[in-house]
Amino acid sequence: MAFAPSLKNSVAATHRQNASQPSAQLLHNAASAVGRPLALVVFLENVGHIHGVNLPRWAMAAIDWLTEEYAKCQLRLLGAYRRYNRILILEDDDATAANLTSALIELSVNHSVDQLLLVHGQIRCLIGYKGQELVDAAAFDQLLARYAADSSLLDLRIVYGVNCYGASLAPTWLALGAQAVNGAQAVNWLPEPSLSLFLSKWLNGAPFSEAVVSSASRARAIGKILWPDQVDGSEHPHMAGSRQIVYGRRDVTIASPTGRIRTAQLTTAHKVEAAEHPRHAANGHTLTAD
Repeated sequence: MAFAPSLKNSVAATHRQNASQPSAQLLHNAASAVGRPLALVVFLENVGHIHGVNLPRWAMAAIDWLTEEYAKCQLRLLGAYRRYNRILILEDDDATAANLTSALIELSVNHSVDQLLLVHGQIRCLIGYKGQELVDAAAFDQLLARYAADSSLLDLRIVYGVNCYGASLAPTWLALGAQAVNGAQAVNWLPEPSLSLFLSKWLNGAPFSEAVVSSASRARAIGKILWPDQVDGSEHPHMAGSRQIVYGRRDVTIASPTGRIRTAQLTTAHKVEAAEHPRHAANGHTLTAD
C-alpha cells in the first residue's frame, strides 16, 4: 500500500465512500483543547481470535467485522467526534507498523495525539492485520531511536489499550513522550465493557486514571461473576491477567492544555506529584482496585 509514507488516504482527505468504513475520515468539527488541536489515532484490528479457542474461519471473520464496527459505533455514540479535531482509524489492511508510525509522526506535526489500541497483543507487541502484521519490539525500537534524535517528532498525550500484555509496552509509550498509559498485566479477558466505560468517562472530562480505574473495576465486577475466586481464595487467572495498571500522569484529562502550555504545566505537576506521592513518582504506576 502507499499509505505509510504520506497518510494521503486520510490527511489529504481522500476518503473511502463506504458508509460502514468511516475509518479513513479525519474530522475537523470538534472543539479544540487549549493549545494545539487534538487528534485521535485508533489502531483497530480484532482478527476474530479468542484466546485458547479454535474457531472456524467464518466465525473469526464475523467476530472481526462485528467487533470493529461496534468499536466505531461506540466512538460516534459516546462523542469522540465532537471532542477531537481529527480522528484516524487504522483498521484491516491499514493496521500495520509502518502506518501506525507514519500516523503518529504526521499528526504530531500539528496536533497533540491521543491513541486507542483496540487490538490483540503479546509481550511488547501489537497484533495488526490478520495477525500477520506485527508492531513488535523492532518497530518500537526504530521509533524510539528516531524520537531520541528529535523529540519534536511526536506529541503523544494518552495511550489507552485493551491489548493483552499492555503493561509491557507502557515504558515504551512513556519513553516516546506519552503523559499517561494503561495496560493489562497479561491476557486481557475484559476488553468490554472496559472500553465503553472508559470512553464514557474520558470523553466527558474525567482524569485518565479515574476513567481507567472506574471502567476496569466495573468490568472486573462483571468478570468475577464468570470467573469467581478459586477454592483457595486466589484470584482466577483470567481476572489476574486482566488487571489494569496506570502509568505516568494520572490527572490528565481530555481538556488538559496541550503544546507549550502543557509542557510548562507538566513540569510543575511532576514536582508536586513527586513531593506528595514519592512511591508513585518512583515506580510510575498504580494498580486498579477491585
